[in-house]
Amino acid sequence: MMDRGTKILATLGPATSSEDALAELVEAGVDLVRINFSHGDAETHRQVVERLRRQAALADREIGILADLQGPKIRIGRFADGPITLATGDAFTIDCARTAPGDQTVVGTSYTALAADVSAGDKLLLDDGRICMVVEQVEGSAVHCRVEIGGDLSNNKGLNRFGGGLSAPGLTEKDKADIKTAADLGVDYLAVSFVRSRDQIMQATALFRTAGGTGGMVAKIECAEVLDVIDEVIEACDAVMVARGDLGVEIGDAQLPAVQKMLIQKARNMDRAVITATQMMQSMVSSPVPTRAEVFDVANAVVDGTDAVMLSEESATGEYPAEAVRSMGRICHSAEQQIASGESGHRIESGQRRVDEAIASAAMYAARYLGVQSIVALTESGATALWMSRISTEIPIFALCRTPEVRGRMTLLRGVYPVAFDTTSSDVTRVNQEAISVLLGRGMVKENDLVLITKGDLMGVRSGTNSIKIIRVGDLVTSIY
Repeated sequence: MMDRGTKILATLGPATSSEDALAELVEAGVDLVRINFSHGDAETHRQVVERLRRQAALADREIGILADLQGPKIRIGRFADGPITLATGDAFTIDCARTAPGDQTVVGTSYTALAADVSAGDKLLLDDGRICMVVEQVEGSAVHCRVEIGGDLSNNKGLNRFGGGLSAPGLTEKDKADIKTAADLGVDYLAVSFVRSRDQIMQATALFRTAGGTGGMVAKIECAEVLDVIDEVIEACDAVMVARGDLGVEIGDAQLPAVQKMLIQKARNMDRAVITATQMMQSMVSSPVPTRAEVFDVANAVVDGTDAVMLSEESATGEYPAEAVRSMGRICHSAEQQIASGESGHRIESGQRRVDEAIASAAMYAARYLGVQSIVALTESGATALWMSRISTEIPIFALCRTPEVRGRMTLLRGVYPVAFDTTSSDVTRVNQEAISVLLGRGMVKENDLVLITKGDLMGVRSGTNSIKIIRVGDLVTSIY
């Protein structure tokens, strides 16, 4: 929605899979949706994507689609008689070789290499850190622990090692099959879970491209050890997701705010998009309004410069998915108003690597100081819009592009609004007039607006942006600066 630049990414699920629910989500202002491959099958995902695209077309809006791979989720096994309760000081064993259901003292695990990866003194965190136990001894396949923080424990809960270091494979066989499904669906982004290295992103990218996928790659930052190689991981992808659930478990809650800020800033500095995710509006799973703490959490991510904020359970299984989108939109809009007068120093003192990148930077600074109302980027690859979006400003960037795949990827970029427009169908002397006419028809610009246009002398050529025009809407001939 044009009243805010920060994008809203909503996870689809049982609460948002029907035609009516998707229509309400689109009307509420969602910018992208997340298909969670941890649940459902290929046919279910296909049907939901088809419904979403119908609703987006009816609303005449570009809605991006992100497919999220499950990854090597490490879990404990099942219990014979239902959930157990562990008290501080209890002895408890996780046995990699156990196939029988667990009991009050022992349970199996899906991760058969656990005994080889841990040693005495390590801390194991179960159920998103709600239960903590210290390894006392490793004996064959059995990891003997002492409970440090107790609580209720039920079937198939997640298992992490504090500080990371579990050597689960980067891409599972399920992930590889799901990559093909994602390519068939034509998703705009593919998110790789539990990224530990650049090679993991490169492997997923190769499989995705081989399967025909054209979308961007997202690295989910949720393992502690990836922080040691974060620059090369960011460089290998198109966007990062700050997946605060597992990441917070592995590095500790106290470290999480600083790491989130670092990841947002680093991604922006490296010209990558960034998504802030996990429990942003968790109370809205069952409440029509967020808590004050959640309002501050979303607003802080916006102030820090995130491109998108994500809803998980709130939109997938919650009782108020559309209202969660609306509430998040209001918070983003308000936070952006507080920082609108600030100045961005992004690359102001560094050299530019390409002509079109220099044009993008020059356009943003000219727009700010001339009081331009809108920026119009005629783009083939979306690169000009990406570079513009890295420079903080409240000025909307309308990215006019003929390629659906490129428009889909631009739905993630903060402050960028992709619009279908074929630059090659117009005479070069009339392309400005026709672009403005399209935007006037959509209500995106109005008479007398001062608008900055970037384009290339040769329309339809990638990396061809090399010129800036500043015009007054309604008088394209005499008001060129």
